[in-house]
Amino acid sequence: MSISYSSVVDAPIDEVFAWHGRAGALTRLAPPWQPVRVGQEATSLKDGRAVLLLPGGARWVAQHQADGYDPPRQFVDQLVAGGLTSTALARVLSWRHVHGFHETGGGATRVSDDVQTTVPELALRQMFGYRHRQLAADLKAQRWARAKQPGPLTVAVTGSSGMIGTELTALLTTGGHRVIKLVRHPVAAGTADERQWDPRSPAPDLLNGVDALVHLAGASIAGRFTAAHKQQIRDSRIEPTRRLAELAARTGGLTFISASAIGLYGADRGDEVLTEDSPRGTGFLADVVADWEAATRPAADAGLRTVLVRTGIVQSPKGGTLRIFYPLFEAGLGGKLGDGRQWLSWIGIDDLIDVYLRALVDPALSGPVNAVAPDPVRNADYTATLGRVLRRPTLIPVPGFGPRLIVGAEGARELAEASQRVRPDALLTAGQPFRYTRLEPALRHLLGHAEDA
Repeated sequence: MSISYSSVVDAPIDEVFAWHGRAGALTRLAPPWQPVRVGQEATSLKDGRAVLLLPGGARWVAQHQADGYDPPRQFVDQLVAGGLTSTALARVLSWRHVHGFHETGGGATRVSDDVQTTVPELALRQMFGYRHRQLAADLKAQRWARAKQPGPLTVAVTGSSGMIGTELTALLTTGGHRVIKLVRHPVAAGTADERQWDPRSPAPDLLNGVDALVHLAGASIAGRFTAAHKQQIRDSRIEPTRRLAELAARTGGLTFISASAIGLYGADRGDEVLTEDSPRGTGFLADVVADWEAATRPAADAGLRTVLVRTGIVQSPKGGTLRIFYPLFEAGLGGKLGDGRQWLSWIGIDDLIDVYLRALVDPALSGPVNAVAPDPVRNADYTATLGRVLRRPTLIPVPGFGPRLIVGAEGARELAEASQRVRPDALLTAGQPFRYTRLEPALRHLLGHAEDA
């Protein structure tokens, strides 16, 4: 069976081809709704080997074919045997994928995917649509970033293995930047792109040679709000952030970017529109976020440009609330929470990492930044939209006691029942080009239900 998909991206052919050969390309192109993880990226488009990890321990091994390598016009990969599970897979399936690139004039490139396979076309159409949209949007974001910051940056990242860190790291490396992952485990000698980080006492030379630090690390807030869990939330954020800010201040010459959260505004502010200038709210998470942001002051007081990314409800089936909701709604068991009037200030995962990219390259951006889409929705609207995207009913509301049984009264109030109508004033003033300002197109893209695929 032959399958073809093509689109035109607004970038020159050499740039588009080079993007595919950089670390992170496969991560950026992997559809998030598929139960697949990137196990290994190919080190060469000519003869490298990529490995995808499938459910049940199966491995998809794609070998790049030297006889199909014709830069910048083409490269080819083919499913091959490479271990017990992938050998069995290769006996059932066939796959030969020709990636084509053709100049169309005006500096644009037609990108084409031509596949000979036994996989049904229906299972692939949405995947290729997703890949082409991601490629075009990433190239656009990276082109904008180069206009602000022409040269490559060296960026240190904590929490690089998390959902946000993984995607941000891939966006940066495909854009030609160097990422140094700050990890807690010992690092083998000669490993250039990892440095061991002790949150209690970071090494004096940890940030040497670094242009910027993106601090994402912190324990998940999901779960029952027991005393132990609440202490873990605080301990994983406040003191490590303060130590890093103090180190950044001593090191000097870098940008300090720290994750934060809209939890600062409190669990329920009614219909009040909340901007970066709004006063903080009350409650456990508001207290944590206020102390978390205060911990960055040593960096700001030392004159370093410091950006606090107050993140909303991130949309990705790989993590966060959508990861929980997705299977429930897919099974037709989704419904609004309580009366459904709670405000949900959401942001797509790709728009969020674009915010971090802007924070890295835009010298005019500093201080708190609300990382949310411009169009918040009520819980009832979110529920109806997700059901419409998945073509599932959403008739059964979740009773108020439901979340309390799972995360306790305080956890339900701070998480499931939270209502925050947040507006991204700093980003709107800066002219941030959101990929998705409305919820439905964002969910369709992320869940493989785009209408144009």
